Amino acid sequence: MGRRLLPLALACLLAAPVAQAQQRGLAGLAEYQGPDRMQRLLEGARKEGFLSVYTSFPPEDIAAVNAAFEKKYAVKVRAWRAASEKVLQRTMAEAQAGRYDVDIVECNSVPLETLHREGLLQAVRSASHAELVPAAVPKHREWVASRLSLFVQAYNTQLVKKDELPSSYADLLHPRWKGRLGIEASDEDWFEEVVRALGEEKGLRLFRGVASSNGFSLRRGHSVLAQLVASGEVPFALTVYNFTAEQLKRKGAPLDWFVLSPAVAHANGVAVPKRAPRPHAALLYYEFMIGEEAQRLLSSRDSIPTSTRVESSLDRSSFKVVDPALLIDQGGRWAKLYDEIIVKGSR
Repeated sequence: MGRRLLPLALACLLAAPVAQAQQRGLAGLAEYQGPDRMQRLLEGARKEGFLSVYTSFPPEDIAAVNAAFEKKYAVKVRAWRAASEKVLQRTMAEAQAGRYDVDIVECNSVPLETLHREGLLQAVRSASHAELVPAAVPKHREWVASRLSLFVQAYNTQLVKKDELPSSYADLLHPRWKGRLGIEASDEDWFEEVVRALGEEKGLRLFRGVASSNGFSLRRGHSVLAQLVASGEVPFALTVYNFTAEQLKRKGAPLDWFVLSPAVAHANGVAVPKRAPRPHAALLYYEFMIGEEAQRLLSSRDSIPTSTRVESSLDRSSFKVVDPALLIDQGGRWAKLYDEIIVKGSR
């Protein structure tokens, strides 16, 4: 038995220094600011040959981004796509199992902040950080926001007249909205920001009143909710993403959208795991995502860019961007309030 275990023990002893050296190499690359930084990353990425991305970006959008990256750098991208929560679960499960396949994690800021707290991400220093909106770069620099998703209010133009639209959340108490309001089933991040902006006591009282008098139709998935508005099953939805609503509108769906104050957005970003097996390709992709070319591409696909060098039709300075650290710290409380008021209060 001892002779059979000896090769395994030796392999583990040899693997540990290799992993440590790999991590030191990535840390050095991530902090390096020399004039040949991009050239060094490109040469290394081409030797590595490809990179692996775990992403929650819609399929058509991530396909467009990856095609642009591959065309520019001749480095292949292997993408695995799922909801942000699934991206988080897979990344953590693989790390716990000592399996390191992923080079870039692209998803919602809350899972990214969770990965930071688990000690799984590499801090990165980039000259492009200075060109991003302030909310895009947390102090620890272990993830960066590449795009913002704005929660908008969408309505079916055949079922809701423009002069009926609410001008404030308080207008949702009007009897005309009874049985006509839709909402995503787990938007406690939006709920927290809106309630805090209205004043917690006032905001909670308002939503309790809307739930008890008019009710909310709960749907799972923001894209699904937007489709139901377009079909007429949900006349008015409170929490649809701007890019989904705009894309449906452009396709000719009887749907339009606007924004009630406060305007709430959450960030989606990219992060490099500490044990990324292809560090040059990972950092090259990171730089690409926050660089001007990719930011313009994101904007053309109705995402809201975080680069101030790329114009947006929306006033990004007015957004209340969800604070992922605060949501993690207080998330249990807001999830409970959302369930109590929005989910159960509508039954």
